[in-house]
Amino acid sequence: MPAGDPSRAGLCHRPPSFWVCSGCISCSSVPAHKRPFGFPSWLARSCLENTDPRTRGRGIQLLSQVLLQCYSLLQEKEVLHLVLFYENRLQDHHLVIPSVLQGLRALSMCEVLAPGLAVSVLKAIFQEVHVQSLLQLDRHTVYSIITNFMGTREEELKSLGADFTFGFIQVMDGEKDPRNLLVAFQIVRDLIVKNYALGPFVEELFEVTSCYFPIDFTPPPNDPHGIQREDLILSLRAVLASTPQFAEFLLPLLIEKMDSDLQSAKLDSLQTLAACCAIYRQKELQEFLPSLWSSLRREVFQTASEKVEAECLAALHALSACLSRSVLSSDTEDLLDSFLSSVLQDCRHHLCEPDMKLVWPSAKLLQAAAGASLRTCHRITRSVVPLLLEQYTKHPQSSQRRTILEMLLGFLELQQKWGHVEEDESALLSLRAPVCSVVFSAMTDPSVQLQLVGIRVLTVLGSLQGFLSPPDLELVVDHLLRLILHEEDSQSSEAAMEAAGSLAPIYPQIFSGRMVPRLGEELQSEREEEGSRAPRSLQQRCLQALAAVSTHTSIVRETIPVLLQHLRRVQKGSEAGNAQDVVSVCQSLHRVALQCQQDAESCWYYHQTVVPCLLAMAVQAAMQESTHPLQGKALLEEEALAAMVPVISAASTHLSPELAAQSVSHVVPLFLDGEVSFLPQNSFPCSFQPFEGGERLEAQRRLVALLMAFVCSLPRNVVIPQQERLLRELLALSCSCNCPFTATTAAKCFAGLVNKHPAGQQLDEILQLAVNRMEPGLAEGPHRTQALTLLLWVTKALVLRYHPLSSRLTDKLLGLLGDAELGPVAADGFSLLMADSPDVLHKGCHADVRIMFRQRFFTDNVPKLVQGFHGAGPDVKANYLKGLSHVLNHLPKPVLVTELPTLLPYKARVIRALAKPLDDKKRLVRKEAVAARGEWFLLGSPGR
Repeated sequence: MPAGDPSRAGLCHRPPSFWVCSGCISCSSVPAHKRPFGFPSWLARSCLENTDPRTRGRGIQLLSQVLLQCYSLLQEKEVLHLVLFYENRLQDHHLVIPSVLQGLRALSMCEVLAPGLAVSVLKAIFQEVHVQSLLQLDRHTVYSIITNFMGTREEELKSLGADFTFGFIQVMDGEKDPRNLLVAFQIVRDLIVKNYALGPFVEELFEVTSCYFPIDFTPPPNDPHGIQREDLILSLRAVLASTPQFAEFLLPLLIEKMDSDLQSAKLDSLQTLAACCAIYRQKELQEFLPSLWSSLRREVFQTASEKVEAECLAALHALSACLSRSVLSSDTEDLLDSFLSSVLQDCRHHLCEPDMKLVWPSAKLLQAAAGASLRTCHRITRSVVPLLLEQYTKHPQSSQRRTILEMLLGFLELQQKWGHVEEDESALLSLRAPVCSVVFSAMTDPSVQLQLVGIRVLTVLGSLQGFLSPPDLELVVDHLLRLILHEEDSQSSEAAMEAAGSLAPIYPQIFSGRMVPRLGEELQSEREEEGSRAPRSLQQRCLQALAAVSTHTSIVRETIPVLLQHLRRVQKGSEAGNAQDVVSVCQSLHRVALQCQQDAESCWYYHQTVVPCLLAMAVQAAMQESTHPLQGKALLEEEALAAMVPVISAASTHLSPELAAQSVSHVVPLFLDGEVSFLPQNSFPCSFQPFEGGERLEAQRRLVALLMAFVCSLPRNVVIPQQERLLRELLALSCSCNCPFTATTAAKCFAGLVNKHPAGQQLDEILQLAVNRMEPGLAEGPHRTQALTLLLWVTKALVLRYHPLSSRLTDKLLGLLGDAELGPVAADGFSLLMADSPDVLHKGCHADVRIMFRQRFFTDNVPKLVQGFHGAGPDVKANYLKGLSHVLNHLPKPVLVTELPTLLPYKARVIRALAKPLDDKKRLVRKEAVAARGEWFLLGSPGR
């Protein structure tokens, strides 16, 4: 509204009309029923028109507080009257100003603010208020008003042009409070980013903000505002690095601070320089490049701080990237080329110094610049790599060669970053022969450390598509094979396997055609080599290497038959009694299974090849045990079966529902009905009946572990055929089998299926059947331990899914802690309930695991454990302590912290009670008391 508008007459010096009952120019313009709030006329006259500034201040304060509560209800005309009134009050006594600013802050949030009023308010503040003479809160109010208007009235404020920028500079100049600075820095950044006119005030705006650089702020102890030094640093950096217009003022400041003795100033300057390079162009940097490079070089050559060195390298990288981005015209100087020439001139000669003192600093600088762009990479690589190859030849010592090769590796990794090697762009292709010669030389050197670097370089060269020729690749495979099979040091052998695994998917044909057959031949050979290494060590390396290279579908189809054929030889050969050989093959098969999981084709091929083969060999061994006790015995040992479980599990977890259903339709009938037709080589001497009774079938019953591995790893949406029958058979076996291994695997399999079983009547019935079998078994008889094992696994299955029956079963377990015979085992069972199980009942095998089950178990049962401990006899107190210790050990620390108020009331009592068991005559009691007492002592201490 123009200053001379007659409608303003009589409004500025008097309280707004809509809350004065009479004597106002526009009282009739606002009907009473539309007024958002009432303000009695007597109060207006007694407060707002009072001659005492303190009284006027209280009146305006009351009005402002009302406005802050109901500004959204105001109408446009009401806002107009209030703005005019408050603008006039800015000329009032200084005691009134804080309340006036609060009112203007409320009005700045009104959506019905008429056009032009935002500009009017800010002009009045800029003209009438000396902001820096106000208290912190009042200054913050001014910044809030400006922020509100910038968020809602941007175009109006931009109409002020550079006057708005100048006005804000006056407002901010001299600000010292960190709370206000955070807001002020954000306003400055918005001024720049949102393209407000800076006009001739660029330098002034830079000065008013850069005077805080570098930030030197330490928050006071117990600061309620939570402002950290890093908050101010990042906020200020966002301002300084927001526009190239600051470059001519900022870059000299950064160079000055980089050369200071204060490390924090160096780091802040380097980080700010790197941030600026993201928006700068060549023209902003040109004048300062020599000084910047000089400072960066000096710091890297001389600093003892790894942080400063890292930030220098990052800044050099950013500088090189900035220069690389600029588009050159025909008449402009190529600043990148001249800058890189300076870098090479100052660093390259250090690579040739005999003492090699500045080799690594120089190499790091060169690599930082080379990593900025494809152009910088080509420029520096073309100059440095030939020099490194020459130095490698000149230095005969392995340690020096290792240093040079590590530098070469750094430059090759940069080349790898930019992908395909183009013949017309890369100097590397012309150096193929000498590079390969150096790498192969390193891989044959007696020094293990040099070999390891050579293997890393070879891996990078192999990833550069088009660099290695077919003859080179054959040599690569030969060198890797030699290291894998014949290198005495295991580090080199393992590194070679890892390299083979990385290169195999890039060159599947050469690895499947050259490496896999050689490894198969070594496995097949029965010759015993003389030397320090036993033949089994060689076989172990072959198995590990076959697994390592199985990283491509075509290679998997070659390696799996080799591994399975070797397993058959182990089963049939003279070494059949050694289960460790079976374990070794299974470990390699397991690794291959994990590598196949992400590829559907490989996963299905692996599953339909490996799982039936393992089942067939195990079934064959179980059937032959009664007639040929030695043949295939190794496959039936617990160690071997336990090694086969993760193989079958990993082969099944990632199957699609359709393929899983296809597979389960064969495996379950195998165990329930002896249906062996889907197994390879299925001519067996007798029927397969693992759930039948009789001592002669004990070997067959052990194979329930393989059934568990399969059915407990399937997705939850896969229907298990004959599931109710299968559950009943597993339940009976787990409660009646005399073999602990078989009984435990049957219980785990039962629990795994129960965990995934849909809720409903069928689940309730099978659980009731399980309870009916467990309770009498726990009470008495020869199978109490089996019944307890089943109780533990079923309880875990139900605790994980929050089933209501879990509380009843847990109470049953708590009651067994007082049992003299089963109490110690029941106490250890609390570890089973809380810990992650490796083969069943975990998320990887699609089990139903609720995220907070441990916290819930803790809350429900720790009070019961403590109460039971106090009421228990001296002979069984250790069981309660052990159970409590297991629960605390497996409780996540964040949960333990939140539950401290629950535990701490018991702390002193429990520690006192634990003193007596420390002198118990039984060693087990003393041991558990020490462990539990230690946990309770540490409860609530820092870090727990």
